[in-house]
Amino acid sequence: MTKPSIDIRSATLDEMPHAVATIVAAFVADPPARFAWPSAHDYLQTMPLATREFAGSCFKHGTAYVSRDFCGTALWLPPGVEPDGETLEKMFRDTAKREHLDDLLATFEKMGQAHPREAHWYLPQIGVDPHAQGKGIGAALMRHALARCDQDRALAYLEASRPRNIPFYQHYGFEPLREIQVGAAPPVTPMLRRPRR
Repeated sequence: MTKPSIDIRSATLDEMPHAVATIVAAFVADPPARFAWPSAHDYLQTMPLATREFAGSCFKHGTAYVSRDFCGTALWLPPGVEPDGETLEKMFRDTAKREHLDDLLATFEKMGQAHPREAHWYLPQIGVDPHAQGKGIGAALMRHALARCDQDRALAYLEASRPRNIPFYQHYGFEPLREIQVGAAPPVTPMLRRPRR
């Protein structure tokens, strides 16, 4: 029996709260996010703001992809569009756990340095609500965006924040570049995908 197809579409600016809420739910156990905000209160207060700052501009570009019921969200930044680094750094300085701040900021600096110099699509965040995981939503989100990357003959880039997610990304053609590990911060693995014909 075949699974029903999963419809993926671009979220509107008005739908940003729904899409961001999915990322917040999906990242509740994400090692770098919880390194920044170990307490549940601080995480739930700040992660929605961080997501908006990190990838909010993708809503203006039509590259915030969601499943029909908002169980899955993938926030892609098109070539030439970057997160607002200054605003993000200020937010981390104001909200992150004090003793983790230096390692966190150094990790983000190294992440920025790892980006390809060529034009590329950047996936800062992809997530599926925990109650809907295992149903192919993440795969549908990934296929939807990568079809455009292939059509445009463009590189795709992301950072895997959990080692267990690396095989998922490899399945779609991403290759690990190296591991970023600063002090007590969790490791992050930059990954690059070349377009397929």
